[in-house]
Amino acid sequence: MVSTEYERRIAARFATFDQDGNGTIEREDFSAAAKALLAEFAVTARSDKGQALYAGAEAFWQGMAGIADRDGDQRISRAEFVTGAVKRLRDNPERFAEIARPFLHAALAVADADADGRLTVTDTARVLRVLHVPAELAEATAAALDADGDGLIGESEIVPAFARYFTVPE
Repeated sequence: MVSTEYERRIAARFATFDQDGNGTIEREDFSAAAKALLAEFAVTARSDKGQALYAGAEAFWQGMAGIADRDGDQRISRAEFVTGAVKRLRDNPERFAEIARPFLHAALAVADADADGRLTVTDTARVLRVLHVPAELAEATAAALDADGDGLIGESEIVPAFARYFTVPE
């Protein structure tokens, strides 16, 4: 049985996606996140990285809508998000990781100034802050992702952590 505490935690994560705070997750929220990341890292929308980020945002939206938009209105309510996350993702966080991967891969490329496939802890925290993670939590999360202490975080660390955040109750 799914616990109420788990549902509460998943519902709290809803705000990460509801970029405009209107109480629903829509395609525009994913585009807004992409636009904000591009602005933060001074990358143009028409660049290859910008186009990849917008394509990744659209793929992420399509995946989320397919999982959670039960009434087909192209909006995901908090209740739909909780139900979709709890029933469809809890037992399969890898599925969520695959839905998020195109967006996360492109976001990492935008934030990866030296194009080595890794972000600094500082840049990882910047990405998280842009996605509405509170600053203190963003800093702590980025530091925790740097498991080997080298100051760099790769996609292989970020994608599973992102999936766990949205699908694992702890």
